[in-house]
Amino acid sequence: MSKKKEVNCEELCPEWECTQPSEYSGIWVVGEIDETEETISEPSLQMLTPANYIASKLGVEVEGLLLGYDKELLEKAAHEMIYHGANRVRILTSNKLKPYIAEVYARIISQIVDKYKPEVVFFPATMKGRELAPYVANTLRAGITADCTQFDVDEKTGDVLMIRPPFAAILLAYIKTPTRRPQIGTARPNVFPKPPRDASRKGEILWEDEKEYKIPRPRTRLVRVEYMKREEIPIEKAEYIVSGGRGVGTLEGFKMLEELAELLGGVVAGSRKAVDLGLIPHDKQVGQTGKAVKAKLYIAVGISGAAQHVVGIRECRVVVAINKDPDAPIFKHADYGIVGDWREIVTELIKALRERTKKAS
Repeated sequence: MSKKKEVNCEELCPEWECTQPSEYSGIWVVGEIDETEETISEPSLQMLTPANYIASKLGVEVEGLLLGYDKELLEKAAHEMIYHGANRVRILTSNKLKPYIAEVYARIISQIVDKYKPEVVFFPATMKGRELAPYVANTLRAGITADCTQFDVDEKTGDVLMIRPPFAAILLAYIKTPTRRPQIGTARPNVFPKPPRDASRKGEILWEDEKEYKIPRPRTRLVRVEYMKREEIPIEKAEYIVSGGRGVGTLEGFKMLEELAELLGGVVAGSRKAVDLGLIPHDKQVGQTGKAVKAKLYIAVGISGAAQHVVGIRECRVVVAINKDPDAPIFKHADYGIVGDWREIVTELIKALRERTKKAS
């Protein structure tokens, strides 16, 4: 269903180099390496889900793009992208790409994209992706939409619709770039599920010649790298989450939630309001301006359930809401709802879990 259209560049912006949409084809996902795990990052694989959906609508194929300096690790990552849905993966490896410098990586990505002309480029909205995507978009004078929650195709024009919740998430904006290519979009980790892994899938791995590209000299210098020690797993990887909102109200209240989370073998998180009140750090915030989670069990305590928060829990398997307000919006998105004083309810849950633990031991 790919639409091959022509635009009059002189009428649009004569100062920019002309890009004809008809010259661009294919969906690309820019992958990144998780250096702590020494494998491709899970958010990169998750972006293959919308990539394949859009590719099927446009009748094109999905390609991955990987950059780095460890050839063996990059090849392993390329295979993983193929196993999860990519038709082929391009790799550029060079010792000049060590260490990671956003400007250098973005310049090279821009050169490769400009050479092969994919019509859509997806980035995971990780820390690196948030650096790279706007840099590439600016370099290529391309349209970019960040933090999308859905992607679709305009059936009339073939333009990709980048869908995201603006204006306090009270509605959805459908954004498209009708005259420039490539179309660039990002999505936060866990907004999309990771495609099933099929180790029998076959695909091409294409090695780019670094001599064909101008690798710029970095204008910044990496002094040192320090990996932060985590005493618990991050909320985006947790299976059990107890999340508190403004209704919890105090640090003492969050200590109760921590006790409940510990008994469940999970972690504590919070809403934007809880972060604003200083009850929980930002890296544990769930929602549109925080993180998306995909827990087996998500217990929302004293959270009203604004649309911004709901965006972050769409992939959770079971949602339990505890709120004294029977009309709280969170109940519309919960599998189970408990109306009442959260302190009494959480106290009873802690008591029941302790008794269960004693019997099991």
